[in-house]
Amino acid sequence: MLLTEARRPARVPAGVELVPLAEQDRIRDTDWSQVLALYDQLVHLDPSPIIALNRAIAVAELDDPEVALTAVDRLEPRLTGYHAYHATRADLLRRLGQSQQSRAAYDRAIELAGNTGDTAYLTRRRAQLQ
Repeated sequence: MLLTEARRPARVPAGVELVPLAEQDRIRDTDWSQVLALYDQLVHLDPSPIIALNRAIAVAELDDPEVALTAVDRLEPRLTGYHAYHATRADLLRRLGQSQQSRAAYDRAIELAGNTGDTAYLTRRRAQLQ
């Protein structure tokens, strides 16, 4: 929790809109192989769908968005009401050039988002689709 809180100024600089990791002001680049290794260990301790979702995000950064999307899609029945699930799918689909499916996933994420920062970010990302 402290690590997450320590990153808050980079993630939500003005307290208004979420800033994705790729756009955050970071001194050093993220070591995705280390992040994935840690998620692999965490999955063994707690195989929850949210941990699996976060692991898939690391897979997308390290390996391939298509591999990550396959892992994310397996989580659908358990995370259908979780906005971050749909936001993750939307981003992966966008990265794979599947704009129509991405738009639908952004719509669902926006519908489920619980705060104005997430809603503003997701709405902006959806508007950027072609």
